Amino acid sequence: MILPRLVVLLAASTMLASGASAQTAENPLHAALGAPEDLTITASIRPRIEAIDGQFRPAATRSDTLLSIRTTLAVDWHPGPFFIGGEIWDVRGYLESDRSSVRTGEINALEPIQAYVGYQLGNALGGGSSSRITAGRFTQDLGARRFMARQRFRNTTNAFTGAKLDWSSPRGDEALAFWSMPQHRLPETPARIRDNAVVLDHEGTDLQFFGGSYTRAKVLGGTLQFYGFGLIERDTPRFATTNRHLFTPGVRLARDPAAGAVDYDVEATYQTGHARRTSATSDRTDRRVSAYFLHAGVGYRFLDSWETRIVVQYDLASGDNGRTGRIERFDTLFGARREYGPTDLYGLFQRANMSSPAVRVEAKPGKRTDGYIEYRLGFLPRATDSFAASGLRDASGGSGHFAGRQIEVGLAQTLVPERVKLTAGAVYLVKGRFLGSAPNAPTTGDTRYGFADVTFSF
Repeated sequence: MILPRLVVLLAASTMLASGASAQTAENPLHAALGAPEDLTITASIRPRIEAIDGQFRPAATRSDTLLSIRTTLAVDWHPGPFFIGGEIWDVRGYLESDRSSVRTGEINALEPIQAYVGYQLGNALGGGSSSRITAGRFTQDLGARRFMARQRFRNTTNAFTGAKLDWSSPRGDEALAFWSMPQHRLPETPARIRDNAVVLDHEGTDLQFFGGSYTRAKVLGGTLQFYGFGLIERDTPRFATTNRHLFTPGVRLARDPAAGAVDYDVEATYQTGHARRTSATSDRTDRRVSAYFLHAGVGYRFLDSWETRIVVQYDLASGDNGRTGRIERFDTLFGARREYGPTDLYGLFQRANMSSPAVRVEAKPGKRTDGYIEYRLGFLPRATDSFAASGLRDASGGSGHFAGRQIEVGLAQTLVPERVKLTAGAVYLVKGRFLGSAPNAPTTGDTRYGFADVTFSF
């Protein structure tokens, strides 16, 4: 049932794009307003169809389909050093089942994800430097986007209300300092989510996220980044939490891909503090947190006409054995995880009790076409903890350490430059011993997932 649904969207997208092929790269919204130099306005519409069969989650339906439509509008007015802006995302879903895994990561109707004011400080923080301060609600990518990110593939995004200071030097060094209250996406009940109910997200001092990073350019042909994040969380009458108080420092050394050159990405992160094992009101025990995450990848881009790139990578995120007085399961905070495969209806891999080597091949067979294929393995560092985002656990450890094999393919085709882009992908998950035999594992066979979407940008 997956393939016919994807073909329908691909055909419809091609027909819609053919009608837009005569458009120029000029932004039609900006042009309609007289193209003022101090105003930036953009909009997009992205319909996506996705389907999953052989569900791996313990409580979700075996097969599911989601038709989602994400509509965005962003405006930024910058007359001189002052600037003010805002952005709205409207993400709605249809066709999903009553026992769907769909939550606020996939649906969030009519939400102002950005509303900010700011001031360009120029070189006030150093000769030749550039800096700006922003206050309000904002989105933010940081480094490799593993711990703080504005989502791209996922339908909905993280957003933060607070203040931040951005700085850059003439040689390319960068720094960021911020304090924020992350959005708690609403509504929470599955029925209201499926109804596309409009409920403004919540932010408050009950959840605070803050920290900073410094990136040094031109180090070993790449960049060297140091960062540290703090998170403070407490219960409220409305939201029960695990009362996390975390400090997450890390370092990353990376070099971007280039033709005929080796690229690399190495990152090491530690996490400490205290939290509770559950959000139950009866759980009042604060336990020490000691967790870690490691990533290592090396790639090479060939000098062929397809710009073929091969990359070998490995990720390790600690898990919890449940028998000590401390928590050892890593918390990925507010990062993106698309690098491990599609999220939304799929989204198996994440940085928690995961050991995962992978090989990936990327290519550009045409000026407007690029694609990839990836083979990934999944293991549990702790056999007694839940694997990644599976929701499956064997407290005895008897289901072993091997989660499974994931094969992923993807293709992106630009139909109209800067205006229309088509993307499609598929995943086949061969379940290993753990995913097939954990006490709460569904007997659904191997998992198959596919998606197709088209993005119209204005």
